[in-house]
Amino acid sequence: MEGEELIQKNPGSFEVEQKESVGWRYAYITLITLVLLVAAATIVYSYNLLDVFGGWIQQLDSNFYLFMMAGFIAQMIDGALGMAYGVSASTFLLSFGVPPAAASASIHTSEIFTSGVSGLMHLRFQNVNKKLFKTLLIPGVVGAALGAYVLSSLEQYNDYLKPVIAVYTLYLGIVIIRKAIVGSRKKIKTKNIPKLATFGGFMDSIGGGGWGPIVSSTLIAGGRHPRYTIGSVNLTEFFVALASSLTFIAVIGISHWQIIAGLIAGGVIAAPIAAYLSSRLPLKRMMIFVGIMVILVSVRIIFISLTSW
Repeated sequence: MEGEELIQKNPGSFEVEQKESVGWRYAYITLITLVLLVAAATIVYSYNLLDVFGGWIQQLDSNFYLFMMAGFIAQMIDGALGMAYGVSASTFLLSFGVPPAAASASIHTSEIFTSGVSGLMHLRFQNVNKKLFKTLLIPGVVGAALGAYVLSSLEQYNDYLKPVIAVYTLYLGIVIIRKAIVGSRKKIKTKNIPKLATFGGFMDSIGGGGWGPIVSSTLIAGGRHPRYTIGSVNLTEFFVALASSLTFIAVIGISHWQIIAGLIAGGVIAAPIAAYLSSRLPLKRMMIFVGIMVILVSVRIIFISLTSW
């Protein structure tokens, strides 16, 4: 069966599956490029940014630079590890007092651009397994849209959601450390991958991040080839972020452009630095450091939330 072909018999067998046609790769490259251009044009013209850009710059407050710092740090981490942009940015934004729905919406809107570029690069360098990508795509998109809708509907319970989401990001911090320390375990069966993608997309929207740590970590820990797993999961992340963002826009709208602009600006600055450092940093130590940082900030959010009740 086609689905069963995804099950890896040995660590090198994915390389046999990488003989996809050039046509489908360029189709996705064209699609992603068009979506990015349309998204950028919509943002510029819908909000008259060309006319108000100068005045908007003058109105920026100090929070913009905090958001820019969050975007910079998150992109540095993501560039070095290939994951954890969302969970890192979400952890910082929540600690700055940003409501959970606004934080998740802003992160996913900025991720349309960052994950779009990342997906294009993975397609360009043939790091994507076509069958794995197709298996992840629809369940991931459905889970992301559902998670965004649920979080938006519970926006009035922000004070209660913050510690709950902080517990989730704390768990992701533990997952990151575990991935750095623990070796591979029993391989996950193909039939479970759609469920994993649905859960990963749902929790990614709920917590503002987690697609990479949940999906990539689980598949790699299950014995799948890291190169093609990361490439396929990163390409799918573009569509997950797009589905989540569109759902947030439809339900609550997007008015937190200062947060989005800060995240994108910080990420753009960090991207070339992270790319340069990625092959020079000790991966295991970096992952442990990031996991500890996420855990500490999450514990702080939980403590502040509980003591304020």
